[in-house]
Amino acid sequence: MKRRIAILGSTGSIGTQALEVIDQHTGLFEVEVLTAAKNAELLTEQARKYLPNAVVIVDQSKYQWVRNQLSDLPVKVYTGSDALAQVGAMSTVDMVLVALVGFSGLLPTIKAIEAGKPVALANKETLVVAGDLIMELAQKRNVPVLPVDSEHSAIFQCLEGENKRSVEKIILTASGGPFRGRDTEFLRKVTRCQALNHPNWKMGDKITIDSASLMNKGFEAIEAKWLFDVQPTQIEIVVHPQSIVHSMVQFEDGSIKAQMGLPDMRLPIQYALGYPERLANRFPRFNFSDYPTLTFEKADVNVFRNLSLAFEAMCKGGNMPCVLNAANEVVVEAFLASRIGFVQMSNIIEQTMLKATYVEKPGFSDYLESDREARALAADLVKK
Repeated sequence: MKRRIAILGSTGSIGTQALEVIDQHTGLFEVEVLTAAKNAELLTEQARKYLPNAVVIVDQSKYQWVRNQLSDLPVKVYTGSDALAQVGAMSTVDMVLVALVGFSGLLPTIKAIEAGKPVALANKETLVVAGDLIMELAQKRNVPVLPVDSEHSAIFQCLEGENKRSVEKIILTASGGPFRGRDTEFLRKVTRCQALNHPNWKMGDKITIDSASLMNKGFEAIEAKWLFDVQPTQIEIVVHPQSIVHSMVQFEDGSIKAQMGLPDMRLPIQYALGYPERLANRFPRFNFSDYPTLTFEKADVNVFRNLSLAFEAMCKGGNMPCVLNAANEVVVEAFLASRIGFVQMSNIIEQTMLKATYVEKPGFSDYLESDREARALAADLVKK
């Protein structure tokens, strides 16, 4: 039988590429649910093509328009954040792809796991904010959490068939973004357009800025800690400008396994949707002759301070990664709106982490309060 997929965030970069994957495997997958935050036009276009059981437009002001546009189709239309959280738990859903941006992915992921749905997770902030809660719940419900980030998919693939206890180190690769090799003085003058010009990957605005500041790699380190049950000291970041080696695992005998391929997010998306099968496709292939030189270098944590702040939050634990994420969402939005500079983002995140209330063993309500408090603190700092 076809695997029925709920795509939470179908109009974003990951969501649209997931639909490309499904287009290549119509005999294996069908679209059961589509959701969008605000992009009502693309959501209705997707709904007309894939005829899902249900769609959700989170922006309630656009609900009636979407409903009118789809009135001639047997597609249920819902609206609001509560609907977004609940729709993945529908009995007709076989797998949930969480391709939402930021903190908004947390509750829908929890609800999907509680309903026993396998989760293909492309929302790294969910594990950054509440990795302990998510992985404990997944283990309790015996629900797989399959990574979609190219780096974590690479590690997941490298660990297939291996004894997890033999892992010595996880090596996350980073492209270095558009400002690799630049100093702090250069970063002070960086514009929005420069920061959105990633050399290798085509992504949404928020994740592109996170990649330019290396916060994305810090988030991935925290995510890796929870996904693969390793300590911060077992995670290394290596800059690899060509983005061909997506990540590596070093084992206790010193050997290293790497997963390689062209920088194409459809590959890890397909691996997660089709797991445990490895599905054929017609995507472009990597050719060694096209990349005669692959290089690796250390990440400059003195210039790209977000990376060190992320490791600091991971080591402190508790609600500090949640504070880190909330502050980052605020400053990225402010930078994209040209209200603060590129370097100011790190300064505000650091100050927010110092001022926020620390909770050593947070529960779900603590995470919600930590997110609220950190956003308020960061927003005040943006205004100063």
